[in-house]
Amino acid sequence: MPPLLQRLHAARGSSDPAQALPKLAQLLPPDTLGGLDAAVRLLDAAIAADRHIVVVGDFDCDGATACAVGVRGLRLLGARRVSHAVPNRLRHGYGLSPGLVEDLAALQPELLVTVDHGIACHAGIAAARARGWQVLVTDHHLPGDALPPADAIVNPNLRGDAFPSKALAGVGVMFYVLLALRRYLCDRPDREDPTAAIHGRTARQHRPDLSALLDLVAVGTVADLVPLDRNNRALVGAGLRRLRAGQGGAGLRALIEVAGRDPATLSAADIGFALAPRLNAAGRLEDMALGIECLLSDDPGHARALATTLDRINAERRAVQQQMTEDAERALARIALDGTLPPALCLFDPQWHPGVVGLVASRLKDRVQRPVFAFAPAQPGGDALRGSARSIPGLHIRDLLAAVDSAQPGLIERFGGHAMAAGLSLARAALPRFEQALHLQAARLLDPALLQAELLSDGELQPHEFDIAHARLLRDGGPWGQGYPEPLFDGEFAVSAWRVVGERHLKLELDHHGRRLDAIEFGGWDGTPPPGRVRLAYRLQPDDYRGGDAIQLVAVHREPA
Repeated sequence: MPPLLQRLHAARGSSDPAQALPKLAQLLPPDTLGGLDAAVRLLDAAIAADRHIVVVGDFDCDGATACAVGVRGLRLLGARRVSHAVPNRLRHGYGLSPGLVEDLAALQPELLVTVDHGIACHAGIAAARARGWQVLVTDHHLPGDALPPADAIVNPNLRGDAFPSKALAGVGVMFYVLLALRRYLCDRPDREDPTAAIHGRTARQHRPDLSALLDLVAVGTVADLVPLDRNNRALVGAGLRRLRAGQGGAGLRALIEVAGRDPATLSAADIGFALAPRLNAAGRLEDMALGIECLLSDDPGHARALATTLDRINAERRAVQQQMTEDAERALARIALDGTLPPALCLFDPQWHPGVVGLVASRLKDRVQRPVFAFAPAQPGGDALRGSARSIPGLHIRDLLAAVDSAQPGLIERFGGHAMAAGLSLARAALPRFEQALHLQAARLLDPALLQAELLSDGELQPHEFDIAHARLLRDGGPWGQGYPEPLFDGEFAVSAWRVVGERHLKLELDHHGRRLDAIEFGGWDGTPPPGRVRLAYRLQPDDYRGGDAIQLVAVHREPA
C-alpha cells in the first residue's frame, strides 16, 4: 500500500491492508445475528409450500435496494411466488401501516417481509396478522420499548443482540437473512433443492451466487449514511468492484449512464451524490415503485427508460428543494434577528413538500451546526404534519425525540430513526408545544461544545503528491464514507485568478510552491472576491471535465491565510 494511503487508513483506525480494504472473506458470519433462526424457518416453510411472499419496501434508497435484494435473492433461493410492494409517502405514510395492509389484501399475500422498516409498525403488523398473514420484520432502526407482534424479527440493534456490527443498513440486514437462508437450504442433506428436478443436482451441490446482489447492497449502504465500519466496507467494496467491472444490474447501469458517471471509476461518492438522489427522488415526489421497478429490471432498454424518468424527477426535486431551502433560510434569518439561535431549530411551512423536508433539514443543519427539524403538511392543506430531523455528531437524534416523548406523552404521534436522522408525525396544533419541549430537551442533552463546527484534516499534501496518480489513488483507495471519511487536506495557497461559474460557484487558479493548480468551491460565491492568499480545506480529485492528467482541488472551506 502506498505511503499516503497507509497514513490515511491508519488515521481512520486501520493498521494493515486487511483492515483498510477488507474482502468478502472477512465478512462477519451471520451466526450471532439474532432472530435469523426463526426468520430462516419461516422463509424455508414458505418456499417449500409455494406460499406467496410479498417483500414490502420503503420509499428511500435503502428501502428500495433492500426490496430489490429481497425479491431477487428469494427467487435465486427457489421461491417462485415473490411479489413486492412499497408504501406511497402521501397516501400511506411510513412503513407497514394499516392502510397499506388494506391495499395489500388484493395481492393475497401469505408472508410479508418488511425491509428497512417494521420495528415501529405495531398497528400495521397487527392488522396483517389479523388477516392470517405471517410477518417477518427485517430492519436496522432502533426499537421502542415494545416490539411489534411479528412472527420473526431480524435487527442488529435489538437489545441484547450479539452481532458485532450495529451499522448494517436495511439492505445489509436483508442480505444477511439471505446468506443464512442459503446456508440452511444448501447444507441440509434432507432438503431438496427446488431446482434439482430441472438441473439434476442436490441442494448441497447447488449454492446460488448471492454476490450478484452486492451492487444493490453497496448502493443502499452508502445512500443511508450508516457508518462504514469494517463489515460495511467489505460489502460496499465488493459491490463497487462489480459495478466498475460492468457486472451490476441493468437498472443501476442505466442510472450510472444517465448520471453521466464512468462505471470504471465509480466511487462511493458517486453513489451518494449521483445514484442515490435519483432513486430517492421517486419516493420523495412520486412513487418509489418506479425506482424499485428500475432496480428489478433485467431489460437494458426498459431500465434506461425508467432511469431517464428518475433523472427527470430528480431535476424536479432539485427545483423544489432549492425553493424550500430559500424559504428556510429566510425563516432562519427571522429567528436569528437577536443574534442567537436555540439549541435545535424547528421549521414549518404550509407550502412545503413532505418528501423534501429531510433534505432541507440536512442543508440547514450544516449551516447552523445544530439539530434541525423541518415539517410539512402530510397532505396538502391537512392538519397532520410530517417531520424530518437531521442531527450533528455527538447528539443522538432519536434519543432526543424519545426524551421529548417521555416529557410530553402523546404529543408526538409517531417517531423513529437512528443517530443522525429521524422522522416523526404530529398534529399541526401541537407544533408550538413540540418546539418548546424540543428546546428544553436539546438544551439538556446537547453539549455546547458540539455547536462549534469542526473540520478534521489529514494535514498537508507534499508538493509531489499534487498529481493524477495520487488523485486516482485517493479516489480508488476507499471506500470512503460515513464514519470512514473521504480524505480532506489543508494548506495555504496564493490566488492567481478567480471567476464565478454557474452563478453560485467559485473557480480559483492557485499558486503552490511555484505550481499552478485549479480549484473549485461549490456554492462558494458570496459576493465578496477572495483575498490574495487563502487557507483551504480541500479534496484532491481527477478533473473529469478536462480529462487526461488534469487534477483539481475541491474546496470545502476557505478562509483568509
